[in-house]
Amino acid sequence: MDDRQSIDLAAMLCSRLCHDMLSPVGALSNGLELLALETDPEMRANVMQLLEQSASISTNKLKFFRLAFGAAGGFGERVDVEEPKALIQALVADKDKVEVNWALADASLGKPAVKVLLNFAQIAIDALVRGGTLDVGAETRDGACEIVVRASGPKVAFDETIGRALDGSLDRSELSSRTAAAHMIHLLAQESGGGLQYHKSADALVLGAVLPQGEGLIG
Repeated sequence: MDDRQSIDLAAMLCSRLCHDMLSPVGALSNGLELLALETDPEMRANVMQLLEQSASISTNKLKFFRLAFGAAGGFGERVDVEEPKALIQALVADKDKVEVNWALADASLGKPAVKVLLNFAQIAIDALVRGGTLDVGAETRDGACEIVVRASGPKVAFDETIGRALDGSLDRSELSSRTAAAHMIHLLAQESGGGLQYHKSADALVLGAVLPQGEGLIG
């Protein structure tokens, strides 16, 4: 990937981040305006509650994007699995119809594996439009980190262009802010000598990755 392509990918990831942050940050702004005008104690208490919720959502999203998209400089080469677990739990905190099951065999994961895990989880959560079950698993075996995320439910929605970005078959000219994150983790897997794959059925979406362990991986 040349400099121009790197710039384009960074711009699309920034667009995705801004799109996802717009709603909670906008709610904060609206809440502050209401708070400045409202004098009724009960209404002010309600507004404060909404502000706290919006602030929490904004913080959780920023923490997620820091690890899922960014360099995450505050972490070492490996990240405690409790970090991505907490971020994924925060993503589904307001989705009472989504149940999460965990099968994380290792106490820590390399940054590239964490990026893949988080982005897989985001894709899978988006697919559960009517709720369902999110199964998240990862283990190191034979010198490689194997990751599987499965979304199953009564209606699973999945844009096939995201799948093509994951497996590398999407032409660069078709990349957008919607598919940029999938393309990014495809590049991560490719650099490590590994790969990503997906399978979609009527009631399930399965995302899988094999990432050989090695030095010098971006992330």
